[in-house]
Amino acid sequence: MKKGINHAPWEQAFDRVLTPLEMFIHRQTTSGVLLMICAVMALLIANGTLYDQYEHFLHTQIGLSFGSSKFSLSIHHWINEALMALFFLVMGLELKRELLVGELSSPRQALLPIMAAIGGMLVPALCYVALNPDAPAAKGWGIPMATDIAFAIGALSLLGPRVPKNLITFLIALAIVDDLGAVAVIALFYTAKLNLVALAWAGVFTGLLAVLNLGGVRRPLPYAIVAIMLWTAMLASGIHATIAGIVVAFVIPIRPKFEPAHFIERVKGITVKLQKAMANGADIIHNHRFRSLVDSLGNGVKLVQAPAQVAENALHLPVAYLVIPIFALANAGIPVDFAGFSSYLGNSVTLGVLAGLLLGKPLGIVGLTWLTVKLRWASLPPGLNMHHIFGVGLLGGIGFTMSIFIADLGFVDRPEDLLMAKTGILLASAIAGLGGYIWLRMHTSNPEA
Repeated sequence: MKKGINHAPWEQAFDRVLTPLEMFIHRQTTSGVLLMICAVMALLIANGTLYDQYEHFLHTQIGLSFGSSKFSLSIHHWINEALMALFFLVMGLELKRELLVGELSSPRQALLPIMAAIGGMLVPALCYVALNPDAPAAKGWGIPMATDIAFAIGALSLLGPRVPKNLITFLIALAIVDDLGAVAVIALFYTAKLNLVALAWAGVFTGLLAVLNLGGVRRPLPYAIVAIMLWTAMLASGIHATIAGIVVAFVIPIRPKFEPAHFIERVKGITVKLQKAMANGADIIHNHRFRSLVDSLGNGVKLVQAPAQVAENALHLPVAYLVIPIFALANAGIPVDFAGFSSYLGNSVTLGVLAGLLLGKPLGIVGLTWLTVKLRWASLPPGLNMHHIFGVGLLGGIGFTMSIFIADLGFVDRPEDLLMAKTGILLASAIAGLGGYIWLRMHTSNPEA
């Protein structure tokens, strides 16, 4: 036991048990593995004896009532409208960070993944429309545009040191731009009839968030309260409520109150005062001067960190290990008629999704990357070649989370088409993930060998 450190009776025993679990949770591959497990579980439930209970549970209403006023949503809607708003919030925070200080902050550095993402959105949509030119099946054109970043990064991480770090960075930047495109598609083309009054209130709450930012408010509670109001207004407006997450992400301050140099000087000054305060006693419970200085130090620790960075770090694990797996459990449950599975593959919606994700994604990503390099608008990152880019193009065909999300919006009143779309998404994602992994394993070498 180290001098000056107090341990609770069972604390060290808990640490020995929990430390390996924490290490496992923080691995990049874990969220992808958990997502896969939940998707398989949902499929097993949907094709087993528990399907009726599964459907009944998802359609159970949960809400609040105030006298004669009542607000309620089904569990399925709470997951897709509320929990997924947290996913969009984290996605927006990641995008904001990349645009300001990350891989997308330099125009020349950002151009290659941006062009790759544009190709990876346009070509899949064209592939889908080519097979589904007429309504209502044509409404699914946005489904194959999206890449599931958790699954794609998870599949890439399974290759370990064989994969150049620049390739992971390229895929992350591509997926972030891809997600932004998916958000724009949802907002512009998958929005129901607009409620202008509710939309006006959403504008008011957005303005209030901007006032908090400009006013130097850095505590999370005011932002959280207004964000809930914004989400409620978005829900009533007809624009999908999850867009509120993106809006909130872009108004949370990205710059800290204290610069690092100022913080260090502040810590030095407080440290000197703490040493002097020790003269009043070493017991912090009764030493009020010492406790107030510790509080001041704690406030400084908060103010040297950007609120957007703090929020992203705080929400990353809950979203990766709770929100997305719960979304998979609620949306990947597809009852499959194995006897008539061949008819699924003959359906134009299924074929459109398969063609978009398995053919359009690699063609679009590789094609526009090659063209951008050929025109000398940008160059491939050091250590990468077109074999690597093709592997990323294959992994880009893992649609899953965002693709299912868009399918639910596009075919909300057409359960048969929704079933066909989800079948295509799951089948294409499995093939794309396996194909991308095998391709990159064949065209990369292990530096530790």
